[in-house]
Amino acid sequence: MDTSPAADPGAAPMDPAAPTILDGWPGGPLGFRQRSIRYHRPRAPFCGRGDCTGCLVRVNGRPNVRACQYRPGPNDRIETENAWPSPRFDLGRIFDLLFPRGIDTTRGLLRPSAARPLYQRVVRRLAGYGRFPTPTVPSPPSAARRLEAEVTIVGAGACGRAVAARLALESPGPTVILDRTDTGPGPAGALRLYRTTAAFLPPPSATRERPFTLWAVGPDGEGLRIDTRHVVVATGGYDANLLFGNGDRPGVLTADGALALAAGADRPPFREAVVVGGGARAAEVIDRWGEWIGAVVAPGSIEPEVVARAAAHAIPLFPRTLLLRARGFGRVTGVDLAGRGSGPTFHRRTDAVILALRRLPNAQLFFQAGARLLWHPRPGGYFPRLTDGGESSIPGLWGVGDVAGDPPEDPIADGVRVAEAILGHRPSGEARPLPRWEPTELEGYVVELAARRRSRGKWVACACEDVLLHEVEEAVRRGYHGIEAVKRYTGLGTGLCQGRYCLPDALLWLSVLEHRPVPEIGYITQRPPVVPTPLGAWAGLPEPEEESS
Repeated sequence: MDTSPAADPGAAPMDPAAPTILDGWPGGPLGFRQRSIRYHRPRAPFCGRGDCTGCLVRVNGRPNVRACQYRPGPNDRIETENAWPSPRFDLGRIFDLLFPRGIDTTRGLLRPSAARPLYQRVVRRLAGYGRFPTPTVPSPPSAARRLEAEVTIVGAGACGRAVAARLALESPGPTVILDRTDTGPGPAGALRLYRTTAAFLPPPSATRERPFTLWAVGPDGEGLRIDTRHVVVATGGYDANLLFGNGDRPGVLTADGALALAAGADRPPFREAVVVGGGARAAEVIDRWGEWIGAVVAPGSIEPEVVARAAAHAIPLFPRTLLLRARGFGRVTGVDLAGRGSGPTFHRRTDAVILALRRLPNAQLFFQAGARLLWHPRPGGYFPRLTDGGESSIPGLWGVGDVAGDPPEDPIADGVRVAEAILGHRPSGEARPLPRWEPTELEGYVVELAARRRSRGKWVACACEDVLLHEVEEAVRRGYHGIEAVKRYTGLGTGLCQGRYCLPDALLWLSVLEHRPVPEIGYITQRPPVVPTPLGAWAGLPEPEEESS
């Protein structure tokens, strides 16, 4: 699987066999050691890949370090965020109890007028990810670098390495490959920039010999400007979220998180999990942790490969079932389910909910460059529109692997195909037709879920910013239509994950509320950088007049 360009640029690379901060957390990796920023709800690891905000901690005075990606040193000081006096007993939890339908910071908190200064202080405190960094002796920023390349590849998974290896044989200029990890062999003949994160890909300039300028951040906050003729995006995909009541509880995690947090372990960090999904990803989770899976729940049908694997472990199956709500406070203790249609509601005990029902592409770089993306209804996400050769609507910008659509059967052959198109062995071709996916299954599920939603438990639409589904619905009632307007009114999609986990579900929900198809709902503006980036990362780059001299 290819890797995403999103990670903490200051974090140590993730070695699945190496200990991380999570190993010492109370309750194991799925325990919680922080609280959410607005309602102080308990938070725990969710994605396991450095994209979400479920495991943020303070390390040596530096806030918002993703614990799942940080390898601790012997003298590191690890502290909690957004909790006082402790994550287990946090007095800030009063906000979760006092405001079951959300805090209206736009029209509320206006009277009495004499208390407005106090209101403003409270609101500012509820809008931040912890305290400022502890003052230390400032160190000079690392010297920024400028590179030139014929082809730059973002993502060093199997597909990205295959592209680099093929280009190394005939490419007329240098090939650069960068990846946020330092694992896996590097292709011969390419300049490897591991532990390097792609941060910004602006639209190309047609007047330059190398039209693309890719901005990246190295392992020590070093800024990189890469001027290149072609960019190959091999950033892979990720397991998406699913909206349900109390879906932010500790113990709810993606298949990415379940597999990453338990890598190299003899047993997973749960005793009996419910897997949500009926396809290949659910089968992969069962293959890894079959004896610890208590049930498989799917919004639609369950594929034969999942049925066969579940039968081998005597796992009960619940196809065409709604996931209504998670129970528990410190962590998940059970789920409420209901058969689709007029099926009755029933309860199952579990200590983990693994979301393995749909994978979406890490397509932020395509959005930033201005490439055309299309909504695919079955997985419920935007995918880049590519030709047979893998070229996007912007000449010179390519996609390969999971980010291009369905996972390729042969990643090496897929990478070679794109490399040969770049080399000119064959034209990139016409735009590929969309896969024949059912356009109604997921949308129909959301329609039924909306009809059967109950008020018990918070429905958190955006876990990073603590935006409730009720607040999204209230925004629509007040005349804010389209995802960009709703984002500006509620803050949904503006957190550190940059909308990866909230926007797909929000688009589906807005489609139901506004009675129009998702493509008409639009998408939010993808502003740089892709990940939080030190301001001094590119301070050492030459000024424009120095470049031309």
